[in-house]
Amino acid sequence: MSHSYDAVIVGSGPNGLAAAVVLAEMGRSVLVLEAKPTIGGGCRTAEVTLPGYHHDICAAIHPMSLVSPLFRRLPLAAHGLQWVHAPAPLAHPFDDGSAAVLYRSLSATSETLGEDGGAWTDLMYPFLADSDSLFAELLKPLRIPRHPFLVARFGALGLRSCASLVESQFRGAKARALFAGCAAHSFLALDAAASASFGLVLALVAHTTDWPCAEGGSQRIVDALAGYLRSLGGSIEVNHEVQGMSDIPASRAVLFDLAPRAVERIAGGALPSYYRKQLLAFRQGPGVFKIDWALNAPIPWTAPECTQAATVHLGATFEELSASERDAVDGRVSSRPFVLVAQQSMFDRSRAPEDRHTGWAYCHVPHGSPVDMTESIEGQIERFAPGFRDVILARRTMSPADVESHNPNMIGGDIGGGANDLAQFFFRPTPRWDPYSTPNPRLFLCSSSTPPGGGVHGMCGYWAAQSALGRVLR
Repeated sequence: MSHSYDAVIVGSGPNGLAAAVVLAEMGRSVLVLEAKPTIGGGCRTAEVTLPGYHHDICAAIHPMSLVSPLFRRLPLAAHGLQWVHAPAPLAHPFDDGSAAVLYRSLSATSETLGEDGGAWTDLMYPFLADSDSLFAELLKPLRIPRHPFLVARFGALGLRSCASLVESQFRGAKARALFAGCAAHSFLALDAAASASFGLVLALVAHTTDWPCAEGGSQRIVDALAGYLRSLGGSIEVNHEVQGMSDIPASRAVLFDLAPRAVERIAGGALPSYYRKQLLAFRQGPGVFKIDWALNAPIPWTAPECTQAATVHLGATFEELSASERDAVDGRVSSRPFVLVAQQSMFDRSRAPEDRHTGWAYCHVPHGSPVDMTESIEGQIERFAPGFRDVILARRTMSPADVESHNPNMIGGDIGGGANDLAQFFFRPTPRWDPYSTPNPRLFLCSSSTPPGGGVHGMCGYWAAQSALGRVLR
């Protein structure tokens, strides 16, 4: 059989494009197929409220991009990607008008945490001396580590629950809440095993690099990847929906930047029944309800520290955050949800017209929840920024169903590529030593449903490309 390409990648999210780039760098002929009119998957930017207001449709803040071994070596700046850095990666306000702030500086962060400043430093400091090695270990599939003592030290803390860690490490409300907000990015209940690992990783990334946004919008990340891919001779075709294997041009390998269910639907006839059952058994996590706002002024935070951060976490105490996350996991809608706010236009003036701003926020909800969370989200912002509703010019809301409609890989509004419980996080999407391979030697998975999971870092695509190179594209 003649082959038109060495590899076809189905899906143009950051992982699909990363896989294509790695293969093209090795001289392989590559085609990327995208069903939508624009590339990007969960990394797109559009004017969805008013003209001139550029909103990130899904991913907005990108801590893992700066520590990704792949992104750090790719010439993305030469293809238009510039990172925007706020004075602080994260702020977490409280009802008394104060705030805990996650600065890049350990000492500056500690000063905002009162009695727990020393404990925060003691927790983070041991990992900072060799943070590059730690992130390289964490951003790969389960393997024998090259730095076993470093990984063991991290695992002793990270495999614990967030609840257990904050109880043992912190006495005051500020450090407990700041760490819990980072850990809640896991979409796990905060008493779940390994939820602490997310808090540790995101806090360490803040201290070593930043939580930046992309100048002009998250679309610039995938545009830069696409520009580099084309410079290597790779091709991208949009408006090409793949419903079955017959929709894919002849190639030596096919890599799917898709959810496991979609892979089973498209390629099921080329896979054994036991593996198809495993793909269908892959569990999704909670969903999100998201709002974008066009604003006529910055968000009027009571705590002035919140104006220094591109990301603001809302939910004053550990107990409040814990209850919210437990509700989402157990299928209940929280009346006071944990809300994640991004205010990119405070630091990237290309996002909105002069003297105007954008706002971006979401909360965690039960998988596929139909409940409108607009009032609850805006109520949480108003709680810490009185007068917020007065600066709203327009809004666009996205329920879990809307999120899935925008990107079918985000099933039920799950933006994390699947549930992050301990077993599924290490063995996703199926328990295979090479999780990117399938029983069919020419079919591979490269989405965030493979290790190392969600986030805009491209490493799922990188490792899938390595698997394809080793197995069929030598």
